[in-house]
Amino acid sequence: MRRRPNPIASILNATTLAILGGIFILGIGVGIAFSSTASPNLENVASREAIDRSAPNPELCIQYGASAMVTDMRVFVTLNPFNVYVTQPSMRPGCVLRRNNWAILEKRNLVTSDQVKSCKNRMNTFGFTGPLEGNPEIECIYQNEVEDNLFLTKPGGGSSPSETDKF
Repeated sequence: MRRRPNPIASILNATTLAILGGIFILGIGVGIAFSSTASPNLENVASREAIDRSAPNPELCIQYGASAMVTDMRVFVTLNPFNVYVTQPSMRPGCVLRRNNWAILEKRNLVTSDQVKSCKNRMNTFGFTGPLEGNPEIECIYQNEVEDNLFLTKPGGGSSPSETDKF
């Protein structure tokens, strides 16, 4: 004699499977949400906005240039025997000004006309760390050419930056 399936057991099994499946999918969603959110602490700089907020004089920097991450590092080279030694890099927030906004630094007497002339002759721009009202470190810096940046010219990686990205 053939036994009929119990309809209550079938519903219970289907309901149990649906509940377990829902809990599994919910767990994956919660895990993704926790792992992909950026915490605003200094140990996790995950967005351009976080870098912009950390820049010295953030409003001025965003309006007249771009916020930046500045890495200070020293390299020691010995010749006999030939070796290269690198110090531990230190990271801090900074700002890069567009060439047509250097007057901001000149008006505040932070750079001299000779420094501006020298930097302009080399087709460079100025970058700084520290607030302009305090004791900022200002340097004449050189912009890397796009052709030498393998991150931007990777095949299939999209187009090169536009001319508006030139400082």
